[in-house]
Amino acid sequence: MIHHVQVACPAGAEDEQRAFYGGVLGWTELPKPPLLAARGGCWFEVPGGGEVHVGVEADFRPARKAHPAFVVDVDEVAEAVAAAGCPVVWADPAEIPGRRRFHTFDGVGNRVEFLAGQEPVEGRFSMIQN
Repeated sequence: MIHHVQVACPAGAEDEQRAFYGGVLGWTELPKPPLLAARGGCWFEVPGGGEVHVGVEADFRPARKAHPAFVVDVDEVAEAVAAAGCPVVWADPAEIPGRRRFHTFDGVGNRVEFLAGQEPVEGRFSMIQN
């Protein structure tokens, strides 16, 4: 099990990340420990387990290839992402047969992938347990 993944953002872009991870996805923001909070950034709880940590990076460049991937109800998440005006880029189904997936970009342009699983866990845009 993975405890967390970290994505980066430029200084002062925490609100854009909150709008995506907290607003679009509905994930709960977690309090950062005081010593780490002084560095900026924000953390989010991923429904079903794990966390996304957003860290401030001085020489920020969006991650366009490297990305976290979350197993969710892809139709529900794709609908919310599209409704927020974010792109929904469906993957070619031949790439991973039997697994529907798409990617989008968070509030600062980092690539994020969402893929279908078997049975949803309770909660908005919940993780899927296989």
